[in-house]
Amino acid sequence: MKLRTRDRQLRFCLTFSLVWMICFSYSTATTSGQGSEEDEVVVIEMPKLGEALTAAQVDSFAQLALKNIQTEYPNKPGNIVVDAESVRTPQEMHPAFYGCFDWHSSVHGHWMLIRLLRQYPNQKLETVIREKLNQNLSAENLAGELRYFEEKQHKSFERTYGWAWYLRMVDELEGWDDEDGKRWRENLRGLEKLLVKRTFDYLPKLSFPIRTGLHGDTGFALSQILDYARKLKNTELETLVVQRARDYYFNDENYPTMYEPSGQDFFSSCLNEADLMRRVLEPEEFYAWFDKFLPTLKDGDGGNLLVPVEVSDTKDGYIVHLAGLNLSRGWCMQGISSSLPVGDSRGVLLKRSAADHATMGYKYVFSGNYEGDHWLATFAIYLQTNVAKK
Repeated sequence: MKLRTRDRQLRFCLTFSLVWMICFSYSTATTSGQGSEEDEVVVIEMPKLGEALTAAQVDSFAQLALKNIQTEYPNKPGNIVVDAESVRTPQEMHPAFYGCFDWHSSVHGHWMLIRLLRQYPNQKLETVIREKLNQNLSAENLAGELRYFEEKQHKSFERTYGWAWYLRMVDELEGWDDEDGKRWRENLRGLEKLLVKRTFDYLPKLSFPIRTGLHGDTGFALSQILDYARKLKNTELETLVVQRARDYYFNDENYPTMYEPSGQDFFSSCLNEADLMRRVLEPEEFYAWFDKFLPTLKDGDGGNLLVPVEVSDTKDGYIVHLAGLNLSRGWCMQGISSSLPVGDSRGVLLKRSAADHATMGYKYVFSGNYEGDHWLATFAIYLQTNVAKK
């Protein structure tokens, strides 16, 4: 018995040391064949915003996700260790979503592959994509994901960014007349139900919105959850999200655009908020709200929001977030402009800026560095395939 305890303690110490070293080296993380100096950088001609992807572009985007969704290391686990037995490898904890450095990146990498299958059928890599998704999104693997979330210490795991992306993936599969897609959809239901329940538990307790350019931003999550609720015709969830959005944001005025971005943002909290409120408010109500929220935009002055951001170092895991900022700003501008009256000068300005942000953001998607390669393609596909359309 003493020997078994000693073995567990030794396993705990060794594993904890490994996890610590992986997390500590995030900003310079490289692994053989991923992000090393010798990697061959994929260079393709990037699309203009609004254009359909070419076969070569679809292939290149898909390859980025395929390269990573079954690559376990490097990995940044977000688990809480309560005893030696809870020290597990990423794949032991997350049999479906263990790749792509972290759980949420793996989830939205899977979403991206599903999105490409739906938007561009009969593509070159379709067979490979389906094979990998069938492996990862099996009933057994998704049951394992549910067990992890049911552990009491993981009640807030991936709240709310990862939850939002998971429900976006469900949204993508819902109603798709495809044999594989229907099976994946069914396999996702267990964790889907739990995340919806936790959303009901959490939002009434969230007294103030989280305003950040990083994962925790409330505006982004509520937009995704609201789209999901409407797609699934979950009126109770829709009502909750709409009410909380009004509680959090309806009285906002004169957003200080000069304070965005921060140095490691991949979201604009300002634009996430506006992109949410155009979903929540009726058109006339939204116009009035938007006038007060960004009053200077009528004069063509959007402050820093309209200026695409250069990325000084794509090998720094946090600085490269700014590449994603260009892309997420772009999709927010798409959505907001689609909700303004035709010919509105602000809509014209936002459409032009969205295109500028797309051009800048696409420069960094295929950098050859793992720090961006494991997630940026998802943001690019979200923007380019116009998920934000009204």
